[in-house]
Amino acid sequence: MAEKQPRTFKVIADNRKARFNYEIGEVVEAGIALTGTEVKSLRQGRANIAESYADAKGGEIWLVWPLSVSVAVKA
Repeated sequence: MAEKQPRTFKVIADNRKARFNYEIGEVVEAGIALTGTEVKSLRQGRANIAESYADAKGGEIWLVWPLSVSVAVKA
């Protein structure tokens, strides 16, 4: 098995259940455009993608719900 490379970025959300239940054939890293309170919530680690999946439509990859991003907690 290949040795894992150290990450140079912070993982905000990872679907570990999918990695356990399915064989992952290809991993694609992607960005997402967010505005408003979602940004602060993700920085606080308040996201859940356990039941979400991605779908290709029109040459783009779409994250399909139920993605959960909780309301940001004021400091």
